[in-house]
Amino acid sequence: MATEIRVPTLGESVTEATIGRWFKKVGEAVAADEPVVELETDKVTIEVPAPAAGVLEAVAAKDGDTVGVGALLGTIAASGAAAAPAKAEAPKAAAPAPAPAAAAAPAKSVAADANGPAVAKLAAESGVDVSAVAGSGKDGRVTKGDLLGVIAGGATAPAPAAPVQVRAPSPAADAAREERVRMTKLRQTIARRLKDAQNTAAMLTTFNEVDMGAVMALRSQYKDLFEKKHGVKLGFMSFFTKAVIQALKEIPAVNAEIDGTDLIYKNYYNIGIAVGTDKGLVVPVLRDADQLSLAGIEKTIASYGKRARDGQLKIDEMQGGTFTITNGGIYGSLMSTPILNAPQSGILGMHKIQERPMVVGGKIEIRPMMYLALSYDHRIVDGKEAVTFLVRVKECLEDPQRLVLDL
Repeated sequence: MATEIRVPTLGESVTEATIGRWFKKVGEAVAADEPVVELETDKVTIEVPAPAAGVLEAVAAKDGDTVGVGALLGTIAASGAAAAPAKAEAPKAAAPAPAPAAAAAPAKSVAADANGPAVAKLAAESGVDVSAVAGSGKDGRVTKGDLLGVIAGGATAPAPAAPVQVRAPSPAADAAREERVRMTKLRQTIARRLKDAQNTAAMLTTFNEVDMGAVMALRSQYKDLFEKKHGVKLGFMSFFTKAVIQALKEIPAVNAEIDGTDLIYKNYYNIGIAVGTDKGLVVPVLRDADQLSLAGIEKTIASYGKRARDGQLKIDEMQGGTFTITNGGIYGSLMSTPILNAPQSGILGMHKIQERPMVVGGKIEIRPMMYLALSYDHRIVDGKEAVTFLVRVKECLEDPQRLVLDL
């Protein structure tokens, strides 16, 4: 008997995904728990493991199809039974032609809503003209989410903005040298969220610079002993995380968010660490980072970084952040103005450490300097608070004993 492969629960607020690619072709053997298909959601890329060993018998959703939670992706037949049915059905090669359409309809319906009516029924009930709705599904198909956005007055309005982005056709000589690639769900969400943050928050960036000499000396002195004891390298991110927490405790507005006409002050410190991957930027969260040691922070960041690049992050590991740190310095960035990770009210940008001439005690010295950039929501955070926050981070990094003494 065939074993069904279905879309797993994708996490809070995630109801659909796009088929990224199948790792196996129909007729190929699969082992139990071996990844068989990759799903792209608006937050992470997920590999769906085979629920049983056998042979991939059929594929119900193709690359690029949008599917909802619980949708049928394909079936796996027992190794011994798979080959015979495939042979027996060979003469009917032309018959399966309608199958892709039949398979696509349930997939589309489930994508619209895994537990409810199809798009047509919702359109009939609401009186919305489907032909006038910009679809976000494959090939411009309209999903239930698109309809709900229209019914709610544009609450999920990224799709209507799409026509604005349509470019004029390229000259024929240029068009032949262009490559058109559909944006992944993750990239679409990154684009939408960044633009939403710019449109919603009164965003402002303030700068400072920090002498990294003290942290570098401390790191150089203890890095070998630290790695030997904790099994992880001592990086700069743990120092920055600790310094940020110290500053957040003093300036709670930077750790707050707006909810309607209320301000929500977070009395906990879940620090998001931006991680670049080949599929886009993701921000896993160090939960209760104030309770972690330097070693605990480094271990968690190392684990998140590896799993982010392998596409193994869980959705709940990227939710609930109260403040974000992003390090463009690893790519050589000297200065930037980071965009807020909504609904957070602050994000700290780290940059490249560069030796520069500085006046120290009336004399010019060559010091390892780093520019810091704090982007913040001016609706919540006043300029004085933003500058004070950044100064506290600077003080903690230039005198790391403050982190140990909680000063």
